[in-house]
Amino acid sequence: MFRGVTQVLGSVALIGLGGCASITGSELQSLLVTTVEKSGTAVPGAECAFQSPKGIWSVSTPGSVMVLRSGEDMTVTCRKGAAVPGIAKLISRAHGGMFGNIIFGGGIGALIDHNKGTGYEYPNKVTVVMGESTLIDRQHEVEREQQQSNQASPSQQK
Repeated sequence: MFRGVTQVLGSVALIGLGGCASITGSELQSLLVTTVEKSGTAVPGAECAFQSPKGIWSVSTPGSVMVLRSGEDMTVTCRKGAAVPGIAKLISRAHGGMFGNIIFGGGIGALIDHNKGTGYEYPNKVTVVMGESTLIDRQHEVEREQQQSNQASPSQQK
């Protein structure tokens, strides 16, 4: 009987690890980057440096850059000619896989994902306003996507 209980518990543990973001996710995330003036006019050709505790990456706008995910926030500084640089702080947020690890994996998977960064996401779209300092939060991006999804689907009223 004890052996059967051990097999069941082992199976449950493996199922819990199946939701682990480190298994299903990547340590890398692609960010789409644009720069604009305060008026909203595009500023192509700005050089942007992304910096987090995991490294430094650069891209010319508009463009995309692959960064290492982390639980730490990231700073973006964009420069073009003599213009005042634009600075943005990207807020790192835990994604659903991280919460699944806590619930099903007893926290072991969450610890692995935290250390590797796979349990976190930055905003996918980064718009830096030249001459300003802005905060860009992944949570706001998720909320906008949910609102757009709700508007696109017909309401079911009785």
